[in-house]
Amino acid sequence: MNGAILVLSGPSGAGKSTIIEHASDQIGEYYFSISTTTRPPREGELDGVDYYFVSREIFEEDIKAGQFLEYATVHNNYYGTSLKPVKEALSEGKLVIFDIDVQGHRLVQAKMGDFVTSAFITPPTLNELEKRLYARSTDNDTVIKNRIENAKKEIQAVNEFDFVIINDVVEIASSKFATIANASRLKKSAEELEKLVIHWQDGSK
Repeated sequence: MNGAILVLSGPSGAGKSTIIEHASDQIGEYYFSISTTTRPPREGELDGVDYYFVSREIFEEDIKAGQFLEYATVHNNYYGTSLKPVKEALSEGKLVIFDIDVQGHRLVQAKMGDFVTSAFITPPTLNELEKRLYARSTDNDTVIKNRIENAKKEIQAVNEFDFVIINDVVEIASSKFATIANASRLKKSAEELEKLVIHWQDGSK
């Protein structure tokens, strides 16, 4: 695999999508990992953009074949992160970007650690996060309170990440993200390092 994986985590409302969008012309070709689901598309949703929509039979076949990084059942529908498009993107030399929670980051590290660089994105303070969640007016009070409680838990895992981006000014945060994204492509897997050592030793003869 010639590509790289960049895992982004952080509270809902931290601005991860905005940062990616701002930096998209600076980070080269990338694939943004999206979930696979067995639920039917809602109005306006597109296959391969919002989700990969598949039948229950196909999803269960892929479970048996070990093709999911993680999956869960929600309201009698499967949702999961398929490894197939991830592996395809990596083989094409693309940067694969995950926007997942702390638990998802641990799963990715466990399965594909050699290829993973990670960054935790957060507003400067909990108070600022709360302001942003209320300002965007997309969730009710109960949902916002849940998001805030989740954020308090997620920040405790910040030391598990390679980098932390404080999203105070979007332009500055996006520049830092682009630097991390481009550096992640330079990371070598254990196998690549082993080959490098062998080549280095043979080249000295």
